[in-house]
Amino acid sequence: MKISIAQQNYHIGNFEENTHKILCAIEEAKKQGADLILFSEMSICGYPARDFVEFNDFITKCYQSIDQIKAAADTIGVLIGSPARNPNKKGKDLFNAAFFLYEKKVIAEIHKTLLPTYDVFDENRYFEPADDWKVIPFKGKKLAITICEDIWNLGDNPLYRICPMDKMMDQKPDILLNLSASPFDYTHDEDRKATIKSNVLKYKIPLFYCNAIGSQTEIVFDGSSLVFDKHANLCGALPMFESALATFDCADDGSIHAPILEPAASVPNKELNPIKLIPELNIDQVYKALVLGVRDYFNKMGFKKAILGSSGGIDSAVTLAIACAALGKENVHAILMPSPYSTDHSVNDAVQLSKNLGNPYDIIPIKDVYESFLTTLKPLFKELPFSLAEENIQSRTRGNLLMAMANKFGYVLLNTSNKSELATGYGTLYGDMAGGLSVLGDCYKLQVYELAKYINLTQEIIPLNIITKAPSAELRPDQKDSDSLPAYEVLDQILFQYIEKRADPNTIKDLGWDSLLVDKTLKMVNNNEYKRNQFCPIIRISPKAFGVGRRVPIVAKYLN
Repeated sequence: MKISIAQQNYHIGNFEENTHKILCAIEEAKKQGADLILFSEMSICGYPARDFVEFNDFITKCYQSIDQIKAAADTIGVLIGSPARNPNKKGKDLFNAAFFLYEKKVIAEIHKTLLPTYDVFDENRYFEPADDWKVIPFKGKKLAITICEDIWNLGDNPLYRICPMDKMMDQKPDILLNLSASPFDYTHDEDRKATIKSNVLKYKIPLFYCNAIGSQTEIVFDGSSLVFDKHANLCGALPMFESALATFDCADDGSIHAPILEPAASVPNKELNPIKLIPELNIDQVYKALVLGVRDYFNKMGFKKAILGSSGGIDSAVTLAIACAALGKENVHAILMPSPYSTDHSVNDAVQLSKNLGNPYDIIPIKDVYESFLTTLKPLFKELPFSLAEENIQSRTRGNLLMAMANKFGYVLLNTSNKSELATGYGTLYGDMAGGLSVLGDCYKLQVYELAKYINLTQEIIPLNIITKAPSAELRPDQKDSDSLPAYEVLDQILFQYIEKRADPNTIKDLGWDSLLVDKTLKMVNNNEYKRNQFCPIIRISPKAFGVGRRVPIVAKYLN
């Protein structure tokens, strides 16, 4: 049987565009002689549609798209993902479903069993789980059709009590197909291969896995669709972060007529679960995910141009380089806003960066605006000493100028804060925390340095001085980040244990970190949840990002 995998980038709620992409892929699969074409989870409407699925009109449009696609499913089987209405009304109104189309009809409707409710997922909020499991006969083969999470439980996952594939094995399926929308993080490529390999080893049948690509606000899907033969050899791999279509010939004996890319012995046996932060881990994938995240956010929202504050520091430099790669250098405007405390080399570094990238830039000194604030506030501030208030006035002045430019010329402001700063509250609300999208908000400072090195692999784009100088907000004389924060080599490891690993304070201390430093760090994290709650969307690249996947109370006593 010849099976095509269509790895596509969908736009949530853009039924016309999504349907057009699906129809084009079907025609290409027919040209390649495919018997069946496999699309990703929720391909009709895009994933995750969240509360949109609660609108009856949204579901009606899904069914209208399915009707259009049915007409093209004449000589070829088509497996697409969509919400499906639940006629029984005994539970939720909808299923997360795969529709099997053939001979211009719906020949089967398969429902997802395992509905994840962790991290960025909230499927049990919307969908009813499957309550029956049947293989689908098609062209002399028996197909076991599953949806994403359904293959992530091999009977030993404490989150679930049912293993859908176990329910189907007595029907002797020949091929396992999986429609997926599995988000990217820098550990997930290895996790995915390990999970699929485990399924193949357990059930001893070939597996075809189709994953979505593209960014949906904060969540990035990387594609990486895979094909394994029945011996768990990797025989097909679609590219990361790109749309693609490929056709594979699955033989009757469960082999795949394609070169073996990775023999079973080389495919990971277990999930990648680093015990500490490894800043350089899959940094090339992180870079590509961030570029795709920026590009899709702008394209799908209809935005054209970005603006950001370029300080001469590493965070704004990396953000600027990523934005230029995503949107084109001519569409990214850098604004340099030196204060009375900015050093000449910071301005020079920022200018050189824009010259290297070729993006437009302007210099707007904030000295006069800053001093006008101080003059206005002098009757109230009196002779009180310089403090955080004066520092934040500078940051908010910059935020106001950037937003004024954005409003006047139709830019979207990119935020340049990193995860270390967001975790500890080292940022100014309505100042350097302003923005429409956070590019680096899920990258620790150490990862930002690795991104800079990656960007400079073939030529010096980010000036070396930006990478080597001590980081500073430059809001007071001789200020350094180290005045307020522990060294990033220490801070980021503690933060990683608390945020990604969900380790409690005593566990972190047992790893050898100073007790007082751990207490101080975790207190900063918890005390600044109110800031993060007001922050813009963050492109997710880690297993645990700030935003929809991390939910902690703002008002709480724990660790305070």
